Amino acid sequence: MGITQATGTNEGTHAFPGTLERGRQRTDTPGSADKRERILVAAERLFAAQGYASTTMEQIVQALGVTKPYVYYYFRNKLEIFELLSWRPAVACFTVLDFPEGDERPAHEKVTAGMEQLIRATLAHYPAAFFPYREPQVYTARFVAAQKRLANHFYERLCLLLEQGRAEGWFDVGEVRIAAQAACSLPGFLYQWYRPDGRLPPEAMVAELTRLACRVLGLRGSVGAAPAGAQAG
Repeated sequence: MGITQATGTNEGTHAFPGTLERGRQRTDTPGSADKRERILVAAERLFAAQGYASTTMEQIVQALGVTKPYVYYYFRNKLEIFELLSWRPAVACFTVLDFPEGDERPAHEKVTAGMEQLIRATLAHYPAAFFPYREPQVYTARFVAAQKRLANHFYERLCLLLEQGRAEGWFDVGEVRIAAQAACSLPGFLYQWYRPDGRLPPEAMVAELTRLACRVLGLRGSVGAAPAGAQAG
C-alpha cells in the first residue's frame, strides 16, 4: 500500500493483516494501485453513509460502474475492503511517535508534536478513522490483534515520553497511562460529533484539540519556555 496520501505514513512497516489473501491478484501491475484505490474510495463512501451490514458488494460494483469480477480481482470480499480502510488510519495514528533516530527534541516537544499529528491524522482519514468506533463487532480476530499491537506500541512510547517530561518538570501528571488514555480519548471520540463541514476548519480543530490534549496531560507553560521547577540542563 506504500505511502498514504493524507499523512505520508509508511504502511509497509506495518503491513495490513489481510494483504496476503487479497482477491485474485497476486502481483501488482501498472495501474493496479489506482484501481484498488478507486474501489476503496467508493466503498468508504457507502460504509460511511449506510454502515457495514447495509452495504453490499453489489452496491460497491454499481457505484463504480464495473462488474463484480473487477472488484473481486482486487479484494476477496467487503470485509477485506472494510478492514483495509480501517487499517490505514490505525497506522497513521499509532505511529505518530515513531520519530527518526537522531531527533534530539526534549520529551515534551515530542509529546506535543505527536498529539498534534495524531489529531491531524484522525481528521485526515475521516470517515474511515471512525469505523472501528462505530462498528467494532465487524472485525476479524486477526485484525483486532494487529490493531492492539499498534496501539500498545503507541502507548508505550507515549508513556515513556511522559515519564521523561515529568522528570524534567514539564508535566504535572500522576498515572501516566491514565493521562495518556484520557488525552487520546479526545480524538478518539471525534466520531460522535465531528463533521468536516463544521464551524472550525480542520487545522483550527487540530490546534484546539491539541491544546486541550496537552492540558489533560498536565503540560506546564508553553512549548519553548521553561516551566517553573524545571531541572537545569
